Amino acid sequence: MGLKEVERIHAEMLATMQASGFKGSFPEFLQFLRTDPRFYAKTGDELLMRAAWISKKQDGKIGRYIGHLSRERFGIDPVPMSIAPFYTSGRGGADVCLMNTYDLPSRPLYNLTALVLHECSPGHSLQGQIANELQGLPAFRRSNHISAYGEGWALYVEKLGREMGMYETPYDEFGRETFEMWRACRLVVDTGIHHYGWTRQKAIDYLKTNTALATHDIEIEVDRYITWPGQALAYKLGEMDIERMRAKAEAALGPKFDIRAFNDALLVQGSVPLPVLNDEIERYITSGGKDPFAGLADSSRGPERAPD
Repeated sequence: MGLKEVERIHAEMLATMQASGFKGSFPEFLQFLRTDPRFYAKTGDELLMRAAWISKKQDGKIGRYIGHLSRERFGIDPVPMSIAPFYTSGRGGADVCLMNTYDLPSRPLYNLTALVLHECSPGHSLQGQIANELQGLPAFRRSNHISAYGEGWALYVEKLGREMGMYETPYDEFGRETFEMWRACRLVVDTGIHHYGWTRQKAIDYLKTNTALATHDIEIEVDRYITWPGQALAYKLGEMDIERMRAKAEAALGPKFDIRAFNDALLVQGSVPLPVLNDEIERYITSGGKDPFAGLADSSRGPERAPD
């Protein structure tokens, strides 16, 4: 499955490279992206400000794609320097979305739009806020994180960013594609390491050849796959399942399909395994695409908070 996805995405990346006007081979384009200063922030503050601007830009669009938005808001902070050298590029939480400002030459700006959508909103931060505010659910469904569901949603919204008009240049779109390629490569690399006996270096080389990720990120990611078998597979498998659910809903509902109601149907459950999510989307389709939050307007607002 991973090899098929890699082949498909590679063809899209080649088309985007050509759209950028670059004259050269694919490896030369990757080298260009990894070394040209225009694609890298000069200070940590610059990276954080760009991330905040991207987040605010999507804030003006998101109401057309998600019907039920959270009351809470998140901040954007740097990853603490005590853990930044070994941390991922970003991590979205309900109260704060972290961006890694360590080793700026390994933090390309062409990836930043996809990263912000994935980690902040409409990805993990928004997803976590909505789950926290749901009433009538057990705590584990409001605060737990099932990888196939949570990461599947975050990858799905990276692609939703295309519909939202978030990728303004071919480089931004290539950044999204290289993230998608990264997740497809995980299917290959994880099984390569844990079933076919790949070495660490072979896994690193595979990612270097097929993605525009920085070498630092690639090495950290491969070490993660080595020590956490199977988890990285959940991302792409979750995304593909959600995309299949959406295609089924669009075909079944026809003109009744409402992207806001469908996305709400994905979020109203809290954190659930994919088979449960599939069952609930079937209910949503059977209902004729009814607003999944209908009748929950009062109970889904979350507890009232006393003034600070």
